[in-house]
Amino acid sequence: MEQSVEARFQTLHEIVRAAHANLNRNVWDYLIGGSETETSLARNRQAIDSIGFRPRVLCDVSKIETRTTLFGKPLRIPVLLAPVGSLESFEPGGGGTVAEAAAIFGNGMLLSSVSEPGLEATAAKAGKALKIFQLYVRGDEHFVEDYFRRAMDNGYDAFCFTVDTAHYSRRERDTAKRYNRARAGAPGRDFQAKLTWRDIDRYRAKFKIPFILKGIATAEDASLAVEHGIDAVYVSNHGGRQLDHCLGSMEVLPEVVEAVNGRAKVIIDGGFYRGTDVVKAIAMGADVVSCGRLYVYGLAAAGAPGIVRVLEILEDEITICLALLGCPSVSGLNKSYVQRTSHVMPAHVHSAFNPLLDPLPFRY
Repeated sequence: MEQSVEARFQTLHEIVRAAHANLNRNVWDYLIGGSETETSLARNRQAIDSIGFRPRVLCDVSKIETRTTLFGKPLRIPVLLAPVGSLESFEPGGGGTVAEAAAIFGNGMLLSSVSEPGLEATAAKAGKALKIFQLYVRGDEHFVEDYFRRAMDNGYDAFCFTVDTAHYSRRERDTAKRYNRARAGAPGRDFQAKLTWRDIDRYRAKFKIPFILKGIATAEDASLAVEHGIDAVYVSNHGGRQLDHCLGSMEVLPEVVEAVNGRAKVIIDGGFYRGTDVVKAIAMGADVVSCGRLYVYGLAAAGAPGIVRVLEILEDEITICLALLGCPSVSGLNKSYVQRTSHVMPAHVHSAFNPLLDPLPFRY
């Protein structure tokens, strides 16, 4: 008798292992890899692991509240499914399957413009779930405006520009195997390189939909984003896949939160794999955490039920963390619950998982 997804996957690393078994080497390396030395990728984990908790006791934590909202839409936990290119490489339904999982669990997703089956078909699967469209600029203003109109016509709740991809990076896991992904050399990349704040202002004035800029890594750009009317600043180094030797996202978060000063929402991604990671980010001022690789493991392991299972485990971990911190809700988190400390585990893409329990044989 076939086991249920819940019975098969009791821990997150079991889902990672199943994804590894289902994917060929090229697709696996595309998923877990970063650029050049993968220092940015490792620093994402190191930055999260360098935050320790300061738990309080004798607090009433008999009821724990993990829910929040973003752009007026409810989220069961403060976690989004990040925009990931080529989702169809991991499971045939691609973005549609991810949207279906977000709707089932009660969370939100960002759809990448370079994932199939496209924004219309994905929106149809999302139901009432929060859905955000993320664009790589591959054409002129008419190209961009067409995506705006289509996104708005299909009920997307916000529109996201990724702004850290002015040039495609050197992803040497692919190069060393002579694996040439078609989108790495996609036509129209010059349009992304030419994108400026003037363009953002023009689109901001023309389209009445919440704007997100993904790829903010400094207080200076966070301040500019707010000055230009951006509704959400998305802290990211592209999962360590673009500029190498960046600071970890969690290292950058405090200066961004200070610069934004409550004038826009703050979203963050970069190495988030555990419920404790999510709690740390919220305590340090993020409104929502976005996970990429983690939910794709669920997608590759078991489709929509696999993603739902990832979110269920995260919810359980967040609930336990809040209770043991003495904080009954995510809305009550603040900097008093965390402190900088030394990291313990050597940082790499899977260092969030306990190496003593069924250790993962695929660190690199």
